[in-house]
Amino acid sequence: MDLSCLARWVLLFLASSSSFLAVNVVRGNLVFPVQHKFKGRERSLSALKAHDVRRHSRILYDVDLKLGGNGRPSETGLYFANIGIGSPSKDYYVQVDTGSDILWVNCIGCSKCPKKSGLGIELTLFDPKSSSTSSLVTCDQAFCTSTYDGPLPGCRPELLCQYNVVYGDGSSTSGYFVKDNIQLQRVTGNFQAAPANGSVIFGCGAKQSGELGSSSEALDGILGFGQANSSMISQLASAGKVKKMFAHCLDNVNGGGIFAIGQVVEPKVNTTSLVPNQAHYNVVLKEIEVGGDVLTLPSDIFDNGVRKGTIIDSGTTLAYLPDLVYEALVPKIMSQQPGLKLHTVEDQFTCFKFNGNVDDGFPTVKFHFDGSLSLTVYAHEYLFQLSSSNDNVWCVGWQSSGGQSRDGGEMTLLGDLVLSNKLVLYDLEAQEIGWTEYNCSSSIKVKDESGAVYSVGAHNISSASTLIIRRTLTFLLLLIAMLHYFLY
Repeated sequence: MDLSCLARWVLLFLASSSSFLAVNVVRGNLVFPVQHKFKGRERSLSALKAHDVRRHSRILYDVDLKLGGNGRPSETGLYFANIGIGSPSKDYYVQVDTGSDILWVNCIGCSKCPKKSGLGIELTLFDPKSSSTSSLVTCDQAFCTSTYDGPLPGCRPELLCQYNVVYGDGSSTSGYFVKDNIQLQRVTGNFQAAPANGSVIFGCGAKQSGELGSSSEALDGILGFGQANSSMISQLASAGKVKKMFAHCLDNVNGGGIFAIGQVVEPKVNTTSLVPNQAHYNVVLKEIEVGGDVLTLPSDIFDNGVRKGTIIDSGTTLAYLPDLVYEALVPKIMSQQPGLKLHTVEDQFTCFKFNGNVDDGFPTVKFHFDGSLSLTVYAHEYLFQLSSSNDNVWCVGWQSSGGQSRDGGEMTLLGDLVLSNKLVLYDLEAQEIGWTEYNCSSSIKVKDESGAVYSVGAHNISSASTLIIRRTLTFLLLLIAMLHYFLY
């Protein structure tokens, strides 16, 4: 073989290898590579809000979930993870959501499921028959009767356990439950992890409607981190795989952040009790302070009998307040800049032009919860830029929840807009939740069942993969230049 022919073979091999590297290096030692659903895409504000409405051997080990993206509403909205399911394992892109209770993915034969996505990802339909470890869940099995609080009428042993979820905007997902392996990454040392499998029951999507079936914003499914027995973390904890604790730290400054399952021992986090018997992570909000002044509000405004407490939900982008709270909070904030010309964008967002540092021009908002726990929200967190091309246009992230609830109750819900740049700890064993301001680009420490303490670092999958691709391309260009020199 002459040198020219050899060079062509080398280039062909490297071209194919670089493609493999760009895709698989990210997957190699990850559990759930997570990035924002709308990363790199210009998103309408209405789309963000529409999503939020829809949302509303026993060896214990810790799990490291790698994050990507950032929390700026004008650029992003959701975090999604790349997980492996089945044997052999296949990749699925699912939204990571603390406000829902099951993992589900679109399945083979699905009616009205999306065929493609505008997010730059390849959608995959799960086929139970193609996995050697999968099994169908029937209506008489314990998981099904527990999920539906008792035996199902007309159940026969051969009938599948069905699921159906209807969201606030009318979109829905329905299908049946299956059981199969899911890939995890067990924390084994400081910034080190090793593969480990867990078996979970999840929904096999047979039909989607509304935006869940939209090809423009499609994903393979949703990964619920709720506290119900049907959630992934509850199942893994019940099987003795993990502690029923997890934490996230969403970095909207540098991108990415930290997401870990296990007992966090550093930093120390003040907590408050969860409101019992609630479907979500609800806490008792006592008062709101704006620029040092406490808002005058009815004593029962955050507990109206229909909705108890304030919902903490990382699956929601913005922050939602009852009408009376919104009408007191926003004018108080804007009163410090009386000369601003306010205008409405997309019929629902209050926006304005402002030059300078918003933290100097607008007050800090502080939420006070039961147990002396507080949440400080700075102006740069509750205000967001309309677009990267017009950096002096800002919009208010606070939204009114009036009329959004299907049960008529006005909710108080705090989403990513105010949870970013804070380590948020969910301790379901103690029924507590807490947070602290934190550098989400740093690391936290978790303790395993043996008492060993390990560091879990921040991740930014998108940046890491981009760096790998750039280095690979640089190497290829250098090699091409060398081959050109020797050949010609």
